[in-house]
Amino acid sequence: MPAYQFTAIDASGKQQKGVLEGDSARQIRQQLRDKAWTPISVDPVEQKDKHQSQGVFQKKFSAYDLALMTRQLSVLVAAAIPLEEALRAVSKQSEKAHVQNLLSSVRSRVMEGHSLAQGMQQSGRFPDLYIATVAAGERSGHLDLILDQLSDYTENRFAMQKKVQGAMIYPIILMLMSFAIVMGLMTFVVPEIVKTFDQNKDALPWITVALMKASDFIRHAWVFIIIFAVVGIVAFVRFLKTTAGHYAFDRLTLKLPLFGKLSRGINSARFASTLSILTRSGVPLVDALKIGAAVTNNWVIRDSIAHAAERVTEGGNLGTQLERSGYFPPMMVQMIRSGEASGELDRMLERASTMQDREVTTFISTLLALLEPLMLVLMASIVLVIVIAVMLPIVNMNNMI
Repeated sequence: MPAYQFTAIDASGKQQKGVLEGDSARQIRQQLRDKAWTPISVDPVEQKDKHQSQGVFQKKFSAYDLALMTRQLSVLVAAAIPLEEALRAVSKQSEKAHVQNLLSSVRSRVMEGHSLAQGMQQSGRFPDLYIATVAAGERSGHLDLILDQLSDYTENRFAMQKKVQGAMIYPIILMLMSFAIVMGLMTFVVPEIVKTFDQNKDALPWITVALMKASDFIRHAWVFIIIFAVVGIVAFVRFLKTTAGHYAFDRLTLKLPLFGKLSRGINSARFASTLSILTRSGVPLVDALKIGAAVTNNWVIRDSIAHAAERVTEGGNLGTQLERSGYFPPMMVQMIRSGEASGELDRMLERASTMQDREVTTFISTLLALLEPLMLVLMASIVLVIVIAVMLPIVNMNNMI
C-alpha cells in the first residue's frame, strides 16, 4: 500500500503534516475529511523524496538517524515481527518528517514485493555498504543477525564521529578567539599606542615599524582581506570538486607528515571495518572490496583498493596487493595475510578493524591534545611580539634621557 505525505488544516485552524497509507490520494483526502481536517496537499512519498533530492536544502539522513533506525529495526526483526510492521513502527517512532517519509517509502516497496535491500536502493538515500549488507542478510535468511551487526557498526561509526567533533570544539573556539583578539589589538589598540612615535619613524626599531605598517594595512584593507579570503575559499572548494583537484589534494595530504599518517589511518580503519562486516555477512570478497573502495575518502587509496580487487579477481593475494600499495599499516596487512592463510579472513578483519579504530582514536586524541597548548603558545608569541614592538621605543627613549 503506497504512502502519502499530506498537509492539512485541523479543526482549530492549525497546520498539520504527516504520512498516511492508502490506495490513492483520494482515499487519503477522505481520511483527512473524516477527522474534520481540510486537506491542502497530498503527494506520494516517492514523488516527495525525488523532489527533495533535487533541492538545495535537502534534509540529510544523518549518521545518528541511521544508527538509531538500524538498532530499532534490528530489535523488532529479532522479535519475529513482520518486516513491513517493523518498518511501520520505526517510521512512527521517529520525530523527523524526512525519516518518516523515507521509511514509509521503503515499506511501500516492500509491500509491493520488493526486498528490503531493493527498497533501500531505490530510495537512493542509504549507503552502498548498508544496502549490500542487508541484501546479504536477506539471501542468507539471517536478516536479524545481520541487522544486529550493522547496528553495532553504525553506532560505533557515529560514536567515533561525535567524539572527534566534540574534541574539535575547544581548539576551534580557541583559534577563533585568538584571531579575534589579535585583530582587535592590531586594529584598535596598537594604532593608539604608536601615535606618539609617528613623528620619529626613522629612529624606531624595525620591529616597531613593521608592526605599525601591519596595523595600517589591516585597518585600511580589512574589507579586501575578507573578500580575498572568501574568494580564495570558494575557489579552493570548487577546485576540490574537480577530479584533478581532488586527486592533487589527496596526493598532497598523503605526503604531509602528520596529515598523511592521519589520512592513511582513518581510511585504513574505515576500509577494515567495512570489509569486516561485509565478509561476516557473506558478501563475496571482490564485491566487498569494491564497496570498501567506495567508502574511502582519499581517492588515491580508493584506486589502490580497486586495483587490489582486480588482482584478487585474477587470483592474487589480498594481503600482498595491499602491501604493494604502501597505504596500509604493516600489522593490518599481516593480519589479513594470516586470515587468508587460515581461512578465517572475516575474524582477522574484525580484529584488524578494532585495532585500527583504537589507533586512529588515540592518534586523533593526541593531536587534539597537542593543538590546544600550541594555540596558546602561538597566541602568547604574537602578543609578546606586539608588546616588544611597543616597549622597545619607550625603553630607547628612557636610555637616551
